[in-house]
Amino acid sequence: MLQVAKKYFSLTASVFVVMLSMTGMSSSAQAQMSIQITGVGQSLYPIAVMRFKDESKLPTSLTEIIRQDLARSGYFKNTENGNASESDEGTPSYKSWAARGADALAVGSVVQTGTGQFEIRYKLFDIRKSESLGGLNINSSADNLRAAAHKIADDIIFKLLGERGIFSTRLSYVIKEGKRYRLVISDADGQNIRNAMNSGEPIISPSWSPDGKKVAYVSFEDRKPVIYVHELATGRRIPLSNQKGNNSAPAWSPDGKKLAISLSKDGNTQIYSINADGTGLLRLTRGSTIDTEPQYSADGRYIYFTSDRGGNPQIYRMSAEGEQVEGAKRITFKQGFVTSPRISPDGKFLAYIANIGGAFRLYILNLATGDTQALTDGTSDETPSFAANGRYVLYSTKVNGKRVLAAVSVDGNSKQILSIPGSDVRQPSWGPFMD
Repeated sequence: MLQVAKKYFSLTASVFVVMLSMTGMSSSAQAQMSIQITGVGQSLYPIAVMRFKDESKLPTSLTEIIRQDLARSGYFKNTENGNASESDEGTPSYKSWAARGADALAVGSVVQTGTGQFEIRYKLFDIRKSESLGGLNINSSADNLRAAAHKIADDIIFKLLGERGIFSTRLSYVIKEGKRYRLVISDADGQNIRNAMNSGEPIISPSWSPDGKKVAYVSFEDRKPVIYVHELATGRRIPLSNQKGNNSAPAWSPDGKKLAISLSKDGNTQIYSINADGTGLLRLTRGSTIDTEPQYSADGRYIYFTSDRGGNPQIYRMSAEGEQVEGAKRITFKQGFVTSPRISPDGKFLAYIANIGGAFRLYILNLATGDTQALTDGTSDETPSFAANGRYVLYSTKVNGKRVLAAVSVDGNSKQILSIPGSDVRQPSWGPFMD
């Protein structure tokens, strides 16, 4: 049993590797992500995002952030990359913009309203339909300009494509520099990094609460794995589970009232549920094998998890009340070695990692049809996490021997690499929509 656990949990760089070998936000980090887009969608929507008038007053270029957001989405091609600005007053020449190849036009301006305070005005036009789609007026301090730009990019996505954009969501991930570990929070593009925790011991398995206000994670600061719940606004945290043995793999229920966790306090690792305040511990599996990596279904009725009960690890599903209520049902069959289940927000897809001839690769499973698709051709993929709109999967992989973050669209067409020079970046988790 120990050898089986060593074999398949080495994949995820999760708590079990260290286990088996053992038998308020602070100031912004200086290092920032670099982004390399390695693929785009097959059909790109041509949009002209004009330079915002008078944005030279700002310490940050709104235009560049909006352009970069739209490019990273994999849906848009910007037809205006220069420094020309267009008035946000009146009606543009639809015929002229159509001749220049734009199907949509975004324009804006900046007005300083006080010391370090600005009003950002933006309008969007549908060139093909020759109509205004409205816009936004956003009051922002100098410190929140990136958030304002992300909000505008999200509005463009919604008005043109009819779906919520994810540029205003946040990421959490772990940066390893030498022997130090940092749990950080960043914008969805990996920029604007803020430290949540620093430690000389590993930090793994961050998991966002559904309201985006807390992150649960596993810390080894006490020389053993302990699960904490960390309140991001205040920095306050509580030890959610510090049972004998291994405390690992926290995952929030959709209503935020409970977490599913993995504990080895009674011998082999099994799955439990626990209230968000650390009370009400309840055992959900009672097998003689290893059950771990629980994930709630989108409606909260089920828990998906990894188990080696059939020999090699596979993904199973049981009632969220435990397998005594509804027995575990095997979900994955196409590959012989599968771990790290993650459910899309709409409940339609399961992302996971499969071992294919020694290569650990990200896959996606359509839960309705049973069809599977490899989203990458990687060899060291781990810890996938869906974006809040279900359109992208964030994961960790290796490039030139270093751990980096990568994101791929669920159709596999749009790909990008997010890296920090000189650092290993791992254990990503994509945060929810912030209403």
